[in-house]
Amino acid sequence: MDGGELVARTLAAHGVAHLFTLCGGHISPILVGAKRRGIRVVDVRHEADAVFAADAVARLTGRPGVAAVTAGPGVTNTITAVKNAQLAQSPVLVLGGATATMLKGRGALQDIDQMALMAPHVKWAVVAERVRDLPETVATALRVAAAGVPGPVFVECPVDLLYPRELVAEWYGAASGRGLAGRALGWYLRRHVGRLFKGAARWEAAEIAAPQPVEPLAPGRRSVARVAARLRRARRPVLVIGNQAMLHAGDPGSAASADRLAAAVGSLGVPAYLASTARGLLGVDHPLQLRHARSKALREADLVILAGYPADFRLDYGRQIPRRATLVAANLSDEQMNLNRRPDLGVLGDPGLFLVALAGAMGEGAGRPEGGEGWGEWFATLRGRDGEREAEIERMAAAPTERVNPVQLCREIDRAMGEDAVVVADGGDFVATAAYTLRPRGPLGWLDPGAFGTLGVGGGFALGAKLCRPQAEVWVLYGDGSVAYSLAEFDTFARHGVPVIAVVGNDAGWTQIAREQVPILGDAVGTTLARTDYHLAAEGYGGKGLLLDRPERTAEVLAEARALAAAGQPVLVNALLSPSEFRQGSISM
Repeated sequence: MDGGELVARTLAAHGVAHLFTLCGGHISPILVGAKRRGIRVVDVRHEADAVFAADAVARLTGRPGVAAVTAGPGVTNTITAVKNAQLAQSPVLVLGGATATMLKGRGALQDIDQMALMAPHVKWAVVAERVRDLPETVATALRVAAAGVPGPVFVECPVDLLYPRELVAEWYGAASGRGLAGRALGWYLRRHVGRLFKGAARWEAAEIAAPQPVEPLAPGRRSVARVAARLRRARRPVLVIGNQAMLHAGDPGSAASADRLAAAVGSLGVPAYLASTARGLLGVDHPLQLRHARSKALREADLVILAGYPADFRLDYGRQIPRRATLVAANLSDEQMNLNRRPDLGVLGDPGLFLVALAGAMGEGAGRPEGGEGWGEWFATLRGRDGEREAEIERMAAAPTERVNPVQLCREIDRAMGEDAVVVADGGDFVATAAYTLRPRGPLGWLDPGAFGTLGVGGGFALGAKLCRPQAEVWVLYGDGSVAYSLAEFDTFARHGVPVIAVVGNDAGWTQIAREQVPILGDAVGTTLARTDYHLAAEGYGGKGLLLDRPERTAEVLAEARALAAAGQPVLVNALLSPSEFRQGSISM
């Protein structure tokens, strides 16, 4: 029995199926113990990708994803991914190795104050102090990650808690010296080892208790009833659904599972805009879903319901919603619910459960406001705008180009994707074009970084998504800027048999930045890249690489990529793009 085994037993008792890691001596016992317990240990090429993969698992399953990283630089490398999980409200457990308890602050290898570093970016950060405490500490961390407003947690595991007692005693014994001082030091170190392992033996025979389910915060009935009353009086309602409404969508047993949530939204009959992970909730062609001109719809609405979507920069800090409109906000976080704009009706609770409850409160009155026959005229206006924008997109997709037209490429990807496809979005200009033109196939069929706008999520998100949904096609859409962050994970895909399809929109630049920088400042400095052979790099890492350099070959190359992935090969399509005006003037602040 050692601490690594206790951590692994706890993870297994909580149903953790995958442990993402980059190996290090500080955490080796956790990895070996996890493998012994039937947990699939997936080693990546950068610690950030281990956390990104755990984040994707959390989003797709509704249960915390887990990553283990070694001390010092292993922990520091996770910071961006941890912060992304915090802002996306993803329940993630990061297990961080640490130097031996007696060596902290004495210049040991990779010894830094990890708690000061991690604490601002997680819900809970804790140092395990004794071997016997590891199961309870890890179990508590998993519970905290999922409870309330979900988010990442950090457990620091000193190396001398993880290895067998005999070996730890030998390490400390070697530190003692000769003579009276040496004997005194030896006695002190033996006593320290005794404290570390005191009571740990009880876990030899004791079972680790199964976790108690974490119940989401249900919205109050009175609050739901008040919203229902306002909705019945509305003439131009708009519903915006964000990440937080999807927290339990991946759990088929949840009251806010994807099927129940989609049915509730369908029952309400309100024009709906789906954001971030909520994209795909209603499938491809649901009559309630609108895709374009959201800001104009919000400005004309008389009732706006924000379900798990704060009034941040994506809604122009609430300025897109007129003061004359009734604003309803349902959120697990009081701070997020009141961010920048205090709602007329605030509902503190799980937004997914709120929508299900609201549909129940509306009953047969859903879609038929008081004194009217429905929102048909309002729908006609919104759908007319959608149709105009779709026609414009089709015209831009048909424009002849020397290389590949990015709009046409996105249209072809949309036609090629399987019915079970999951799309991972990692990039700026090209990926934003895809966000307007691709239609996610179903619930949790679209993964993007969220509010933090992080580049580099692609490799980790794709890894986690494919492991959670092994039968699904997983497409990673990269810009040629973002692909460099996780291109090395093609090695991980190849070694672990994870056949994802990556498409790189290669326009030789950081185009989203250049679109504003060059006209305003008159200089392209820092925004120019080369048309690098990313497909050859993927080949070098053990995957398959395809070059798409002529628009007429688009469908052919995408079909070949799908066939390679179906045969078990990770594949990267390097698409050489021509310039496009599709995203002109799109910078966000």
